[in-house]
Amino acid sequence: MRAEPSAPDPAQRLAGVELPGYAPGHPAFAGHFPGRPIVPGVLLLDAALHHLGAAQDFSAGPYRIGTVKFLSVVQAGESLLLQHAATPDGGTRFELLAGTRKVASGSLQGTRAGAAKAPAEP
Repeated sequence: MRAEPSAPDPAQRLAGVELPGYAPGHPAFAGHFPGRPIVPGVLLLDAALHHLGAAQDFSAGPYRIGTVKFLSVVQAGESLLLQHAATPDGGTRFELLAGTRKVASGSLQGTRAGAAKAPAEP
């Protein structure tokens, strides 16, 4: 007998916040790319991290980027929506959308006290 799926945990639902778009005159477009301005992935990630830091309790300790995938280009002037939710392991997953198109997704993990640390490089 198969169990019925339970309703999603409200903490797992994605909360959303609109991010400002990047105007065609933004300095990043000068070389990325002339004639067809595309928002650099690092700007998308920076905007997501900035807003996630304000929305989540990053004061509990440092976080690391688990994964990030850039799925579609973002043109100058496109509006963005950041959706995010806490994960059971204390991290955060997020998606960036331009309209209904998913343009990036990723996850952040918190570091826990006593967790194994990567060895320092010589």
